[in-house]
Amino acid sequence: MRLTGVELRQLHMPLVAPFRTSFGVQEVRGVLLVRASSAEADGWGECVAMSAPVYSSEYIDSCGDVLRRFLIPRVLGAENLTAVRIAPLLSQFHGHRMAKAALETAVLDAELRAAGIPLSRELGAVRERVACGVSVGITDTVDELLDVVAGYLDAGYLRIKLKIEPGWDLIPVGAVRERFGDDLLLQVDANTAYTLGDAAHLTALDQFNLLLIEQPLAEEDLLGHAQLAKVLRTPICLDESITSARAAATAISLGACRIVNIKPGRVGGLLESRRIHDVCAAHGVPVWCGGMLESGVGRAANLALAALPGFTLPGDTSAPERYYHTDITPPFRLDDGHLDVPRGPGIGVDPLPELLDAVTVSSEWITAP
Repeated sequence: MRLTGVELRQLHMPLVAPFRTSFGVQEVRGVLLVRASSAEADGWGECVAMSAPVYSSEYIDSCGDVLRRFLIPRVLGAENLTAVRIAPLLSQFHGHRMAKAALETAVLDAELRAAGIPLSRELGAVRERVACGVSVGITDTVDELLDVVAGYLDAGYLRIKLKIEPGWDLIPVGAVRERFGDDLLLQVDANTAYTLGDAAHLTALDQFNLLLIEQPLAEEDLLGHAQLAKVLRTPICLDESITSARAAATAISLGACRIVNIKPGRVGGLLESRRIHDVCAAHGVPVWCGGMLESGVGRAANLALAALPGFTLPGDTSAPERYYHTDITPPFRLDDGHLDVPRGPGIGVDPLPELLDAVTVSSEWITAP
């Protein structure tokens, strides 16, 4: 197909409650949507960059700039465009994986809609429902944390992930384990908050029988993670460190991780995510789908990915109502701890115009010459 134009639409979506991690506190989620338009169909992609460069070097304004000035013009000029061609077309531009992922997803969605093919089938999904966990931010008190966790378990979530940082780790994790028992699927996420010098302290987490500890050290420190893995019984899962299939293969070969979190935005798109899944499957390494507080547009794409066979652990694929009072797509409903994988063509959902307009703060079209 050939694109006739691409829309960049920036949203401000207030959160149900402030979400605190080791990076800081979010009260409003900025969202950048990309709509790829062709004569055959339109497609949607969600850029998961945050408002500030704290999770990665990318942030919403930088993504908008690189899309506007470099990525979109390169793609608009392409004949016989397919999603598979996006990465080669954009390879001359270094980095900017979140921006590239949003554009690739929008093109892939348009391509599959035109062909009447669901994204899940295109990726190789084997499930129609995905087991869901939920990520719990840092709270002011342990009692507040226990109440929040209880609410999510009552809602039916199958796995709890606790954000941790120095000074907020052993006591809250121990309290959750004591209150809810050994059968609770429980894991923790450090978001790079520790150093190898904290190894002795982190080994104290072993007593809580966790599924994993996610990204304890800096994203560049694969050797540090490999050393830490030698003293921890708790499996190390890498998030920020995994930026490509090659990076995943390197981390696994070094012994830096036993589990991998796959986030399409972090690795440059759904097609690279599938390659990471395949690399991990070949090495017997389980994967799960991470989340970035996506709207229903991003959540639909993640659910299709999480239905692949190697995704054997519940992901951060919680219903968007967990974060937002009102989403921009028809709601996803948690059912017995699972969400249904959309079955329609492409990502299987469309933003509802009235809801989308209510949270839009800017919109621009970039058209083909």
